[in-house]
Amino acid sequence: MQAPVSEPSMASWVTLFAPSPDTAIKDMDVVGDYLLLVANTPAGKLTLNVMSLSNLKETHIIQLPSWACAIETKKPGLADQQGVLEFLLSSPVHPPVPYSLDPGKGLLLSDAGNQTYLESQDKYITTRLEACSQDSTLVPVTVFHAVPVEDLGQVPLLVHVYGAYGRDLNMEFCPVKRFLLEQGWALAYCHIRGGGERGLSWHRRGRVEGKPRGVEDLQACLHNLFSLGVSSPSRAALTACSAGAVPVAALCNRNPNKMRAVTLQAPFLDVLGTMEKPNQPLMLEDREEWGDPVGNLNHRHIIASYCPLHNITPQHYPSMLLTAYSGDPRVPLEGVLKYAKFIKKAIHAHFSMKPNAGCKSAPKIVLNVQPGVNHLGPEDFVQRLEEEAFRLSFLYTELGLDLPLPRRKRKR
Repeated sequence: MQAPVSEPSMASWVTLFAPSPDTAIKDMDVVGDYLLLVANTPAGKLTLNVMSLSNLKETHIIQLPSWACAIETKKPGLADQQGVLEFLLSSPVHPPVPYSLDPGKGLLLSDAGNQTYLESQDKYITTRLEACSQDSTLVPVTVFHAVPVEDLGQVPLLVHVYGAYGRDLNMEFCPVKRFLLEQGWALAYCHIRGGGERGLSWHRRGRVEGKPRGVEDLQACLHNLFSLGVSSPSRAALTACSAGAVPVAALCNRNPNKMRAVTLQAPFLDVLGTMEKPNQPLMLEDREEWGDPVGNLNHRHIIASYCPLHNITPQHYPSMLLTAYSGDPRVPLEGVLKYAKFIKKAIHAHFSMKPNAGCKSAPKIVLNVQPGVNHLGPEDFVQRLEEEAFRLSFLYTELGLDLPLPRRKRKR
């Protein structure tokens, strides 16, 4: 919106840019006489919308590299002084590359010294898909791989998901993800409803009454990947943290044969029990996200229908690694401990009732409780490294993969 300083009230607001449905504005900068908007298109691609504030008809869209999933711009004010916008583009497997934009010329320039580095960025393939969910909603999926899609049938697959609080799935560069791609894995990022990838409506459609839609979206994404020949359930693992554990663990209850292993960090698993307790440090944001099972009977029925802890049943679950933190202020440790106890009991009951199920190896439920009060994991670099190594070791073991050999040190 634009409004004169003398009359900033809503009556004076004039629309400068109205995003199309399912397009989300992610960032904004003003450079000289130009307004720059970073937008996420329905297809999941990042674009730069350049608008002249002196001539609103002078608007054009700059396409960013197809692999770009995250953008980091300089602080406001710095770009205005230089007349250009400097920023970094990255993806989970592409390290940040510096770019600059001169909005007056409409040119996207990369640092000439990084040309060789840019060529190496094309080594990995970025494929954007859409999975049709149960209610015919198309759900974006971003896949990173090193070989063509038709050659991905036997590769291990690591699927990432979040889908809560209107926040995007983290798509910034991560050395561990790059390492997995180098080792022959494929990586999939499922942008299910509840997240912010397609704007406010995408979040609203996946909160409270819409929470079950997120589970359906995740199942549709997996079905789409396997149907296209990307890996298989026996070679697939799911990973999530915090609220992202809800759709993953809920899917494990509904359809545990869709994956072989699961890793969950600081997992939110007892939705119903947590939201029922008045002494929990819940905020208004939490009530608006999950509902009020105490004051609203309908909300209670909906939460009870998908809550991971309250829908555990005797069956053959995938192997799980649950990493929790003893003093986590957001996810009570009590719920994680109770979940681990209940699911181990359900697995034991399944094998007791069906002796013939012994032909399948029993899944492993590993509970890794670490000290600390940081919801996002340890702050110490060595501890983070050890935690990530443990997670990778678990995935390689449960998927039956040979552990990668250490690289030889180069001689000076």
